[in-house]
Amino acid sequence: MTPAIEIQSVSKNFGTLKALDDVSFRVEAGEFFALLGPNGAGKTTLISAMAGLSRQTSGHIRILGHDTISAAYLARKTLGVVPQELVFDPFLSVRESLRFQSGYFGLKHNDDWLDELLEKLGLSDKADTNMRALSGGMKRRVMVAQALVHRPPVIVLDEPTAGVDVELRQSLWAFVRELNQAGHTIVLTTHYLEEAEALCNRIAMLKKGKLIALEDKTKLLAHSNERDVSFKLSAALPDALLPLKVRDEGQRVVLRLPEIARIEQVLATLREARIEVREMTVIETDLESVFVHMMQGGKA
Repeated sequence: MTPAIEIQSVSKNFGTLKALDDVSFRVEAGEFFALLGPNGAGKTTLISAMAGLSRQTSGHIRILGHDTISAAYLARKTLGVVPQELVFDPFLSVRESLRFQSGYFGLKHNDDWLDELLEKLGLSDKADTNMRALSGGMKRRVMVAQALVHRPPVIVLDEPTAGVDVELRQSLWAFVRELNQAGHTIVLTTHYLEEAEALCNRIAMLKKGKLIALEDKTKLLAHSNERDVSFKLSAALPDALLPLKVRDEGQRVVLRLPEIARIEQVLATLREARIEVREMTVIETDLESVFVHMMQGGKA
């Protein structure tokens, strides 16, 4: 099957700055895929190249088999991008903005679909409101609707919930899940790592323009040997264990062990100090801890 997105040896230079450095990966049709990395990692640069807004210095990008340079129009028709920035025409209403966006793809008389988008994104009562009168969260919803006017099979969401309230975040993800279940491929970039962990099946991580991880979410989480363990003790933590302490949680103390097998050494140290363990909980590894580990130079 043709992959939804194929990134092949892509590099992008801005003068002496290498924003992307020989990046390669594939996103399969129907996937919910996360592209993660800190600010400046190259995520938005890569998305811009995918959308045809800029050209990579070398390498190839294909959207459902269409090269973004040699078959730019076909590639663009199959892709919908929700940008990180709020870009809008202050003289148009919400509905006019969606009709204007439809015109880029030669679409007319598609009000039934636009009405459905407005309803799904909670914008029906704002359809005739001028864009500049909307709140930031409402503008963000319009950005999502604009990306979907041409019913693209591949959708890229670049920080779609940045600066929006919890209600919008929940309604947006409900809608995006529906799209994914209907067969749309979703690529998500976000700094809210709990969103990526809850929604995505596979995860890629960029750091300084390089791809440093590409893995199924379950396998990626399993790679981390470190474990946080929470203890409720009968006395203060002995000095010998203080280097392992990461935080206090009320009456509990959390230790970070380089591997779970070290727990027996911790318990032995506590017994020697005659400190009773009243409760103990092994805290499951989450995506945030793996992400921090990778960005600090760890290996997947």
